[in-house]
Amino acid sequence: METINKYSGIMISIRKIVRAINLESKRIEKDYGLSIPQLLTLKFLEEKTEYKSTMKDLKEHLSLNASTVSGIVARLESKGLIARLPNPNDKRSTPIILTSSGNKLIKQTDESLHERVMRKSNSLTDEEYQQILVSFKTIIKIFDIDDVDASPIISGQTEI
Repeated sequence: METINKYSGIMISIRKIVRAINLESKRIEKDYGLSIPQLLTLKFLEEKTEYKSTMKDLKEHLSLNASTVSGIVARLESKGLIARLPNPNDKRSTPIILTSSGNKLIKQTDESLHERVMRKSNSLTDEEYQQILVSFKTIIKIFDIDDVDASPIISGQTEI
């Protein structure tokens, strides 16, 4: 196998993944006026007891840094899809709750690419999952992008 053809398969596969994610982001933005992280935030709150969560739990669920999650929460709050509930007993903790408008919007959404990936990856064996992780780590090493932040890119008011 020629070296060029050998590596072009890797690049084509990566381009397909990136393109699918970009198309999905644009579709969700167009259909619902949300970024993927915003939609994942709403769906996370929908699954929580009393539709409520802390910033810490949300940050861990999304695997994003605190400032990015704060921006997501602020944008959703400005759209009336979530609300912050001050805790009179603890000024440091402000629970986030899904509003009825946010819940109504979630009911209108379909399964996102991210959700399909999560659902389908649940059927993987531990060995298959580890193989995929090792492959991605190898690609990250080849691209020399270990230090690239995985947070969404903020463009104006929208996370990409």
